[in-house]
Amino acid sequence: MATTRTERPRRATTGRDVSRLLGDFGHEIPSIPAAAVTAKEPRIFRPSSWRGLRRREAGWLPAAAPVAAWRMTSDQAPALWPFIATPGLPPTGAQMGIDMLSGSAFYCDPLGWVLNEAIPVTNPNIMAWGKPGLGKSANTKAFLLRMMDFDYKALILGDTKDEYEALCRFLGVAPISLGPGLPARVNPLAIGPLATGWQNLDGPAAQARAQVVFGRWLTLVRGLVGSQRIGEARVPFGPSDEAVIKAALADLTGYSRGATRLTETTIPALWAALDNPADTLVAQCRYADVRHFLDATRLLRDALGQLVNGALAGLFDEHTNITINWDAPIQSLSLSRLRPLGEEATGIALTCLNSWGRGIREVAQTGDLRVVVRDEAWMQLRLGPEAVKSFDADLRLSRGAGGLGGDVQYCVMHKPSDLLSAGDQGSQAATIAKDLLHLADIKILHGQPHQVGHELDHLLGLGPLARDVVTGWALQGKGRALWQVGDRSYKVQTVLTRPELDLTYTNEGIEAAA
Repeated sequence: MATTRTERPRRATTGRDVSRLLGDFGHEIPSIPAAAVTAKEPRIFRPSSWRGLRRREAGWLPAAAPVAAWRMTSDQAPALWPFIATPGLPPTGAQMGIDMLSGSAFYCDPLGWVLNEAIPVTNPNIMAWGKPGLGKSANTKAFLLRMMDFDYKALILGDTKDEYEALCRFLGVAPISLGPGLPARVNPLAIGPLATGWQNLDGPAAQARAQVVFGRWLTLVRGLVGSQRIGEARVPFGPSDEAVIKAALADLTGYSRGATRLTETTIPALWAALDNPADTLVAQCRYADVRHFLDATRLLRDALGQLVNGALAGLFDEHTNITINWDAPIQSLSLSRLRPLGEEATGIALTCLNSWGRGIREVAQTGDLRVVVRDEAWMQLRLGPEAVKSFDADLRLSRGAGGLGGDVQYCVMHKPSDLLSAGDQGSQAATIAKDLLHLADIKILHGQPHQVGHELDHLLGLGPLARDVVTGWALQGKGRALWQVGDRSYKVQTVLTRPELDLTYTNEGIEAAA
């Protein structure tokens, strides 16, 4: 009979682990401390399914919502969520309307923005573009009116279409009209407030002040001469011409003779001094004789002669006989009577007025806050590189006019490509004009047709979303604009009150002709 062998279960044998093995040979390794036991936080909310609680008014859903998950950086997020509002601006300055992206009120405070380190604005200049009829001038006038509540005053340097006449009348101010047959005269070579107290200055102080005055005059004369044409080309203005003009002005004012009080001169007096030069002037400018001087300065003298005897004769060739009331809320110099003379004549007049305006604002009283409006600036920019340089000089002084904080320069044009019309593509004038964009940290872009979309991208780097605001939404209604404050963009609808609507209406001429 076979017997069955019963197998005993084997004893589990465990070998020595590494720590015991090392211990047998006299080595001890540090032990790992036990992990601390963390108590679970108590539940605050009652657990529920993704459908919510199945009872009345508990938000229960019968089916899952089609939700997609996305992961991206903060730089990429605006591409998918373009309507996330830009950081808001402080509620200071003029309340212009509604920020359509955030739904809050939109305020404009150029000088306040410059002083606020959190806002990327380094100068208070404003450039406004827009297709005619979309509220560009209305927005400008509303800004002027509302900033007057904060002690700002307005100076209109060249109202080419009398758009600001109604505003002036409303504020009890009569605009000053310049034109053929009218009595008002402006001398662009006026010394201005810097003539006050000249006799009390020591040598270095008088020399520093003279550099400011003569520098302004040279910039003006350079622009006026450069606006004249020889066929298709502009009259050149070189270093020799500058030396002649500077020597003649120093002699006419008495500065070269060390006079303690400068004598104000005019453009006709300057032209006459060059057309009949004194021997001292010829020698000082290093010409061999009078004939050599006359031959070398023929273009210069002929260009100045056109200003004296041409279409603008009598407007800017006598001493200033108008008085600016700086305590009035607004002052406007109208150039509408020059429209029959053409755009070039109006542009030259704007150049003269801008230089004169810069001179009278070189010394401003503390607290004298002013918005200087330069309407239809494209007319001046089309006069060539020297006229563009003159306009450039006006904007560059905005931060420190009088050393007291500067004025707000408000430039109005039709479209950004107006800057390109200053000269041929790639020319010096076009390059300088494009650089003017950097002298205005605040840009207001009213509606533009789709054809200018590429220009907007090229000049301002708007990108497709901002470009579509300008060529789409802003084109569909008045008062709509894309405001660029430094590198921030705001989609703004300007809101006008009933009195402002009446003051800013500019279609009277069209209604009369209809």
